[in-house]
Amino acid sequence: MNGAKLALLSAVLLSSSVTAVADEGGDFKTALTSGKAGISVRARYEHVDQDGFFENADAMTARLRLNYRTGIWNSLSAFAEFDYVFHILDDFNSGAGNSPNKTQYPAVVDPKGADLNQLYIDYAFDENSSVRLGRQRILLDNQRFVGGVGWRQNEQTYDGLTVSSKALPKTALSYSYITNVRRIFGDDVPSGSNDVDAHLLNAKFAINESWSLSPYFYFIDNDDVATFSTSTLGVRIVGTLKAGEGSVAVQAEFATQDDAGNNPVNYDAQYLHLAGAWSLQPGLSLGLDFESLGGGTTPGMSFRTPLATLHAFQGWADMFLTTPAGGIDDLFATVKFKAGRWNLTGVYHDFSAETGSGDYGTEIDLSLATAINGNYGILFKAAAFNGDTAAYPDTNKFWIMFTADY
Repeated sequence: MNGAKLALLSAVLLSSSVTAVADEGGDFKTALTSGKAGISVRARYEHVDQDGFFENADAMTARLRLNYRTGIWNSLSAFAEFDYVFHILDDFNSGAGNSPNKTQYPAVVDPKGADLNQLYIDYAFDENSSVRLGRQRILLDNQRFVGGVGWRQNEQTYDGLTVSSKALPKTALSYSYITNVRRIFGDDVPSGSNDVDAHLLNAKFAINESWSLSPYFYFIDNDDVATFSTSTLGVRIVGTLKAGEGSVAVQAEFATQDDAGNNPVNYDAQYLHLAGAWSLQPGLSLGLDFESLGGGTTPGMSFRTPLATLHAFQGWADMFLTTPAGGIDDLFATVKFKAGRWNLTGVYHDFSAETGSGDYGTEIDLSLATAINGNYGILFKAAAFNGDTAAYPDTNKFWIMFTADY
C-alpha cells in the first residue's frame, strides 16, 4: 500500500468514525469540543557562504503550522496537522530540483508550499498500549536512525502503522510498518517521497533508575532509491555515573548493517558511538564523543542512515548528509553553558575517513538560544567548516530563528 492510499484510508476511517460518533449525538459533540487546537510560526534567516558557488545564499523563510487533536471516543482519537512554508527572501536553491534556475546559490532545503504533515487515528487498547494509523511523526531514540528532520521547515513524516506498548514492567516496545517516507524536499519533486516497505522495531529496557538498554532492528526496502535499502541491527546503552559533586552521562552504541530488499550491492558496515558528558556544576557541562560510520566491505557502499535527522549529527554545516565512501570518524568536543535564560553551546569536530588515512576537515559550531514566557523562542546559530579536500569545500552558515507556539 503506497503512502497516498494509506493517507486516504486514514481519512476514510476518520470520516467513518466521525459519522458513527455523530449518531451518538452528545458523545460526538463532547469528543469534538474537548479537542485541542495548536498554531505555531517559525521564521528563519539562513546565510550560506560556500566555496565553489558564484553567489552566497540568503534565505528568509517562515512556516505556519496548524493542528487539531480531537477528544477521545470509545478509545479512538484523531490528529491532523497542516503546514505552509513561505519564501520572504529567496536568494537560494531549495534543493532536489525545486529551484532549477538558482543553481548559482548553495542549497537551503526549505521549499515553499503546503503540506499535510500529519493525519492519523489513535486507538488505545488500555493505558499502556496503543496503535496509530496514518501519516505520523516517528522519532526513535536520539533520531540517529529514524527521525523527523525537525530543523528543516518541511518536516519528514511517515505513512504507516505504529504499535506501542509499555505493558511489561520497565519496558517500552515500538513497532512501525511504513509504506511511504515524505521527505523534506516537498511534493513538487520526485525525491520528495519514497515508497518503501519498512519494518522498524525498537525497545527500551530500564535496567535501574540510572541505566537503560535499547536494542533495535530496522529493515528498509526502498522502491525509489535502491541504495537506501538497508538492514540495521544495533543496541544502545545510556546511563549516568557519579563524579564528585557532579555526574557523567554515558552513552555507548553499536550497530551492524548490510544490504536489504532491492539493493543491487552486497555489503556490510558497522556503526559505533561512544560519548561522555560531565556536568561540573548547574548550567555547565563538557562532553567528548567519538562517532564512526564505517566504510563498507564493497567499495562505495558505506554505513548509511536514510531516515535519520541528519542535521543533529556530524556538524551543523551538513557536509556529510551522505556518508563518504570511506566512511567517517567524527571526534568532537562539546561545551554547554547556561547563563540566566540563555543557553550557549559550542562544538568542535574533527572529521576523518574510517578506512584509510584521509582527513575531511574540521568544524566549529556555536549556538545561543533563549525561551520567552514559554511561548516564544530566539536562536542564533553558526557553523564554520574548514575542508581538507576539494570534495568538501569550506562552508560557513549562519541562522537567526524566531518561534511562536500556542
